[in-house]
Amino acid sequence: MRQITAEQAAAVLRDGDTLLIGGSGGGHAVPDALLEAVGKRFRETGAPRGITALHPVGLGDGKTRGAGHLAQDGLLKRVVSGTFVNSPGIARLALDEKIEAYTMPQGAMSQLMREMAAGRAGLLTKVGLRTFVDPRIGGGRQSQCATEDLIEVVTLRGEEYLFYKPYTLDVAFIRGSAIDEAGNLSMEHEAVTLEMLSIAQAVRRQGGVVIAQAKQLVPRGTLHPKMVKVPGILVDAFVIVPDQWQTYETYDSAAYSGHHRVALDEVPRLPAGPRRIVARRGALELFEGAICNLGSGISTGIANVAAEEAMLDRICLTNEQGNIGGAPASGNEAGAASSPDAQIDQPYQFDFYDGGGLDLAFLSFAEFDAAGNVNVSRFGGRIVGPGGFINISQGAGRVVFGGTLTAGDSKKAVRQVEQISFSGPYARERGQEVLYVTERAVFRLGETGPELIEIAPGLDMERDVIGTMAFRPVVSPALRVMDAAIFADGPMGLAARLPARPARANADRLP
Repeated sequence: MRQITAEQAAAVLRDGDTLLIGGSGGGHAVPDALLEAVGKRFRETGAPRGITALHPVGLGDGKTRGAGHLAQDGLLKRVVSGTFVNSPGIARLALDEKIEAYTMPQGAMSQLMREMAAGRAGLLTKVGLRTFVDPRIGGGRQSQCATEDLIEVVTLRGEEYLFYKPYTLDVAFIRGSAIDEAGNLSMEHEAVTLEMLSIAQAVRRQGGVVIAQAKQLVPRGTLHPKMVKVPGILVDAFVIVPDQWQTYETYDSAAYSGHHRVALDEVPRLPAGPRRIVARRGALELFEGAICNLGSGISTGIANVAAEEAMLDRICLTNEQGNIGGAPASGNEAGAASSPDAQIDQPYQFDFYDGGGLDLAFLSFAEFDAAGNVNVSRFGGRIVGPGGFINISQGAGRVVFGGTLTAGDSKKAVRQVEQISFSGPYARERGQEVLYVTERAVFRLGETGPELIEIAPGLDMERDVIGTMAFRPVVSPALRVMDAAIFADGPMGLAARLPARPARANADRLP
């Protein structure tokens, strides 16, 4: 097993290679030292040129780290990722038509890694149907120069599916906590484990090179075998980075890695304002034992509200990166969770989501329209991408979209969204329950689109709600005022009135 430097790892890449990168968001298991070395090599030598970068999750600190190291004109030919929100430099290259840019559902990309590892034809799934990743609508493209079809529509037994094609792979960059002299890579101090194993298996199956970044080198035989996430038989070389941080903002959180349990009163209370109002109204949809996902943005406040109401231990919050239970982190730390009950690999978390395992999904919106469609992926001159949004929103039994009704002078309830990240008509066909929660009003997905069902106390419906929208919603004949407790300063007393969990089928079999 070879120990090499980050510079030597960067030199492995050749012009036109496809680089598969593990990691998530704000530095969570991101092999940042390797990416930094690639960026430095290109600045100094002009090589490698025209590479394709694949990473299921967006990577970066919102500035220059992560995939941002690669955001140089000529280095990249193509980027395929769940999101560009963490790497604005990549988004800028896409907007300037300097790269072939695609954003795909994070879960589909994660699961595709596993399909490629097994040598299967690709990924067959319904995730993405009727959204902008459906090739009949856009095929996930975020730049006009991205002309290749990476997804096909197929019909199997009379039903439509999307087929995500596999890729030719040359090099993988992955990361863990410790690596032994035989190349066995552990991840016990990481905030997430993701699909590191599938990435290594997929690249090695095609004869590519797998390079691991780790914080420390330990003697062979000292790692517990159950802590090894990627066995040494799949690793070609490794780079030791002693000052490796757990995330870009946190050096080492024992709460993120599961080595320490955080008390509920350590979760901060949301300050007064629209975010608190939206999160508190969303929390009214919770019930005993509800299994939930919290998307990024305003909806992460559900965890803060549940903690403030002393009921975080009576529901199960999850995130797509694989954390189950605990308190999901927010901001640039999103993807981690404090004191989770379990951490599973990302592809299996998405299996659970796609299979209908979520009772509730709390997701943020950038805009929604008269048909009930929601956009989070491209708006206002920004390319964001869907991340896990499409998997989560399509798979959940009930979806609560949260956001403010306006953003400054801009309306967020628009006549037609710029990009369809969630299809209202498709949700209606499948009988999915959908709410749109704002600080001024609440809507539900009705027969033709959003229907106004609640209004904040003291507001004038025409002036303060409908007047701020680009379309006129149906108004429910049973329109009611939002619960006044949502707007009060103190706790709402949710723990005392948390509804019971609906009975499961076959639950009567248990004693």
